[in-house]
Amino acid sequence: MTQRTQVRAGKQLAGRFSRPPLERMVRLHDRLKAGAFPNCRKLALELEVSAKTIQRDIDFMRDRLGLPIEYDQNQFGFYYTEPVASFPNIEVSQGEIMALFVARKALEQYRGTSFERSLRTAFEKISDSLRDKVDFQWGDVDSVISFRGLGSSASDIDLFENVSKAVIESREIEFEYKKPKSADYEVRRVRPYHLGCVSEMWYLFGFDLGREQMRTFVLQRMRGARRTGVRFHRPADFSITKHLSDSFGVFSAQGRYAVRIRFDALAGQLVSERQWHGSQKIKRLPSGEVEMRLELGSLEEVERWILSWGKRAQVLEPKELIERIRATLRLLNETYLNRL
Repeated sequence: MTQRTQVRAGKQLAGRFSRPPLERMVRLHDRLKAGAFPNCRKLALELEVSAKTIQRDIDFMRDRLGLPIEYDQNQFGFYYTEPVASFPNIEVSQGEIMALFVARKALEQYRGTSFERSLRTAFEKISDSLRDKVDFQWGDVDSVISFRGLGSSASDIDLFENVSKAVIESREIEFEYKKPKSADYEVRRVRPYHLGCVSEMWYLFGFDLGREQMRTFVLQRMRGARRTGVRFHRPADFSITKHLSDSFGVFSAQGRYAVRIRFDALAGQLVSERQWHGSQKIKRLPSGEVEMRLELGSLEEVERWILSWGKRAQVLEPKELIERIRATLRLLNETYLNRL
């Protein structure tokens, strides 16, 4: 192995196994406190990092932590200009810890995707550095705060990776897709615009070339995804927020419906505690009931939501939604009452 190769290998090894910044700065503090006049070159060799990294640590200690560090030209090293009793604490508030905990829990929606490993590694680096600053264990927080999803779905890692890369690289993608009411898969060719996770389900939003219109695809219903060599330009005016602005979930349509729902006092209180849609308007009635108004482009998803409230919700407008609810109730009556 040549000397140049050895140096390059040494740098790669240092990059993989270098100490965390806080540990380096504590070591530097110990040298300064002992009057050893450390310099960037010697510390870089000792800690297996670059001299520039050591200089950044020193700048941080001096400028951000307020430590009295100066360079002595005669001793060729740094020193404390006045006594320093101990390395200063870097405080993290309880709110910051809780925010970090929420971020940790948010990683769960990426379980089984190609993003999981890189996101988990990045998060562990942050949390490991915090353990040197505050006294807490993740288990302590886990025992009192949790997140629970309903009906979470498993992800095909290879499929997810192919789809996500197609979105990022703006490449057309081919796959087989099975619609809910279909017995067979259909071949689709799509220009993928956006990949989104909604209510713990992953969806692909893209332009279906065969049907010449925007479509929404559930990843769990896809198989055999293959990126093609054809690139495309995503429309400059495309926005997922705008695309779903009239949707109550993930499916948009060209309709325009003014929806008005009345909830009894109990359901009204619960409904008022959340923002269900951007167009949502809540009106409290003297009786204690609550009236909600929505502007939507389709009715299918809001119909399911209304039915989930049972007798506590009553649709007032539009007539189309009232008829949909009635039709569903007739089917439910046939299903259950005929069995009594």
